[in-house]
Amino acid sequence: MNILFLGDVMGRSGRDALAKILPSLRIDWKLDFVVVNAENATSGVGLSVEHAKQILNLGVDCITLGDHSFDQREMLTFIQQEPRILRPINFANTAPGKGFGVFLTQSGEKVLVAQVLGQVFMKKNFSDPFAGLDTILNNSQIGKTCAALIVDIHAEATSEKMAIGHWCDGRATLVVGTHTHVPTSDLQILDKGTAYQSDAGMCGDYNSVIGMDKVEPMQRFVTGMSKGRFVPAKGVATLCGVFAEVATTGLVRRVQSVRIGGVLEEKSSYLDVQKKIST
Repeated sequence: MNILFLGDVMGRSGRDALAKILPSLRIDWKLDFVVVNAENATSGVGLSVEHAKQILNLGVDCITLGDHSFDQREMLTFIQQEPRILRPINFANTAPGKGFGVFLTQSGEKVLVAQVLGQVFMKKNFSDPFAGLDTILNNSQIGKTCAALIVDIHAEATSEKMAIGHWCDGRATLVVGTHTHVPTSDLQILDKGTAYQSDAGMCGDYNSVIGMDKVEPMQRFVTGMSKGRFVPAKGVATLCGVFAEVATTGLVRRVQSVRIGGVLEEKSSYLDVQKKIST
């Protein structure tokens, strides 16, 4: 099974890159399942119904959100009608929607996707992400109850993301971070076979301040005062994420970072299990 996970889609630039690149990737890479984090897809804050439908129609099997899940208020209702959109599992129990879902590939294989919010340096104290994930992981078994299990960690602190990655090792196929918008270089296969990367990066314009036009962030850093609103940068986006080839065990056979287009250097190096075993 071939899986593609793409990081935070940032504004129009990110949506345009997704529309331009993803359909051909789906064919050329023989993708069985595609997950996209889209919590910044609408003006950099949240996801509108219109943009959610556009992204799903590109061949995306599951959309994950994050701390901006309901910044576009229409999502409060739409998420209850569209099971392919997930908000974090450790939101309040009264929050609409679900934090995980089981989806079928075209060949009938089951893929479980879960999203969790970190607690460190986040604006609100969300419930324990480890306990929330444990409930799901203890009731699922990769290679048996599901062909693959993907965890999106939407968090600020790399230390917290790495701890969650090790917590999931051997129980998840792929654990990947989102939220910080810069792709990390720590893609690896953990001791028990789970693929991990601290942040997938964003699908957005990197000639920016984490996806936002540079002027207003610099104004606030230099003067401590705001002069206007944050608006997404409008240059050519880099599509960033992780590709994983999954074995019948539910663990990865091969994994590679994905960076396509825009100002970042394109990246297609990969790790595989044989390389890890031989070192």
